[in-house]
Amino acid sequence: MTDQVIKATGDHLDIADVERRIKAIFIGSIGNLVEWYDFYAYTAFALYFAPAFFPNSDPVVQQLNAAVLFAATFLMRPLGGWLFGTIADRYGRRLSLTLSVVCMCFGSLIIAVTPTYASIGMLAPCILALARIIEGLSLGGEYGASATYLSEVADPKHRGFYSSSNTSR
Repeated sequence: MTDQVIKATGDHLDIADVERRIKAIFIGSIGNLVEWYDFYAYTAFALYFAPAFFPNSDPVVQQLNAAVLFAATFLMRPLGGWLFGTIADRYGRRLSLTLSVVCMCFGSLIIAVTPTYASIGMLAPCILALARIIEGLSLGGEYGASATYLSEVADPKHRGFYSSSNTSR
């Protein structure tokens, strides 16, 4: 079975082709891992974000506000899949994937540098919502483009295996 995976043409071993495919799997999986890590870091720290970004009211209401932003981010994923899928189809998968990772990093940076509610008032949760929307769009676009890219670089017999290696979530 291993011989079938690494034989690109005929009976000879094409090391360059194997290296290209392994590199594609590695890069695609790492990009997906970074996207999901940034996305779920918000969830892990929502307990701390809620009192910092939302009005000083009931702590339960603050946590619910943080959860609403988490839900809104998930709702943005299909739109991100469409947006980044269109970019990938018109300008290439590499640009789409790079842009999605950059957008995710930008969203995380916005969250990191946004002042608290005590400093800027209602602008703080608005900026947080914008950052989470950017992250949701990015996450939705990265997964589909990455799975498609990995299936495109795979040999015809192993497309399912290559595209499934993208599921690091």
